[in-house]
Amino acid sequence: MNDSIAYGPAGVATRDQSHALFARTMGFVAATAALFALGAYLGRDLGGGAAIISYILSFGALIGMQFTARRSREWTVGLLALFGLFIGLAVAPTLAFYASQDPQALWQAGGATALFIAGFGSAGYATRRDLSQVARFAFWALLALIAFSIVLIFVNIPNGALIYSILGLVIFAALTLVDFQRLRRNTDIDSAPLLAASIFLDILNVFLFFLTIFSGRGDDR
Repeated sequence: MNDSIAYGPAGVATRDQSHALFARTMGFVAATAALFALGAYLGRDLGGGAAIISYILSFGALIGMQFTARRSREWTVGLLALFGLFIGLAVAPTLAFYASQDPQALWQAGGATALFIAGFGSAGYATRRDLSQVARFAFWALLALIAFSIVLIFVNIPNGALIYSILGLVIFAALTLVDFQRLRRNTDIDSAPLLAASIFLDILNVFLFFLTIFSGRGDDR
């Protein structure tokens, strides 16, 4: 998609649309984060089985958003809200564990995540270089990372969790660049919920990777 933000009357209109989309998308990101926090609080005593069900429901909501995006904005926004709540419930036992065992790691991970997203998000939003090649690299690298996580379940690799987290941060740095460039180049206001879901997933995954690093759990393997 060509970027026409800086040129002529059409460029002004596109700039206004881009700013409106940015504001709406980040508003959805904030709302999703709030619902995530609510879910994490409500689910702090959940067991492993309930957490797995919540994971399934959260990704079901994400998949549902793909089908409703062009049909009903209200349904898409509703599914985004459910995604935030369910993913909060799913991650709640993990966050509760760290809160009881190593609360400092939570604060460190939160601060590092804010700086990480602000830095790479700003770079992605500002750059005029086409990042389509980066997007393709990130997609295949993410699949490889998922495969590596499966290997770690069955094979004891020294510092495997640390390696996994560092590789994850590299991949999600690329994904953050790509998602924020999509946010700048897009002018379809109805795409805000999907963009918000993608950006929130970047934030959540980066936070969990940092949490593993700062807690020292990456040294277990």
